[in-house]
Amino acid sequence: MTRVKQGTVLAFSALLSWQALAHPHSFITMQSQLVAKDGKLTAIEMRWTMDEITSADLLYDAGKAKPGDEVWKKLAAEVMANVLGQHYFTEFWHGKQKVKFDNLPTAYGLAREGHKAVLTFTLPLAQPQSLAGQNYQFATFDPTYFVDMHYDKDADVTPPANLPTGCKLSVHTPKPSEDLTAYALSLDKADAPPESMDLGKQFAQQVTLTCP
Repeated sequence: MTRVKQGTVLAFSALLSWQALAHPHSFITMQSQLVAKDGKLTAIEMRWTMDEITSADLLYDAGKAKPGDEVWKKLAAEVMANVLGQHYFTEFWHGKQKVKFDNLPTAYGLAREGHKAVLTFTLPLAQPQSLAGQNYQFATFDPTYFVDMHYDKDADVTPPANLPTGCKLSVHTPKPSEDLTAYALSLDKADAPPESMDLGKQFAQQVTLTCP
């Protein structure tokens, strides 16, 4: 068994036992591209770049493997299995109705970029969602906030190339209270906040797409 399978929240969080004793323990910088066809949303193309410490186990297991080598495919499958186990770490809403995803990504892969590991995958919606006159929101986060998943800038979320005229895409970054932030920082890596608290969601950036 490769060491990557020992992760606590994600397969790629295995090397975190010696990190600072405060949430979050791992950091993923995200980029998302919405995909549309025939005036309907069909998927989100995700790109997750892991911090160097989080990446270390994966890159160790990959060794000197070249892009496309079998070891990368195996590691990608292991990581993706953990992501799927958490429903892509993503919630997608059409108004007050949660939108379901397909059980499997249509494509995924893992690669090395310098000292970081990068996971890419296409998250397909179970059913295409009409754009005209509709409002959608989605957020990607670890519910326990063990892993910080964030966009560095609003431009890291991009609309479909064929987005209808008048549609607007925005990213809202929350500003948690000092008390909530202090609580998160007080958690040891072995601690888990109450499930009802939805800690990670309170730090999650919300993406909104509105079309006339």
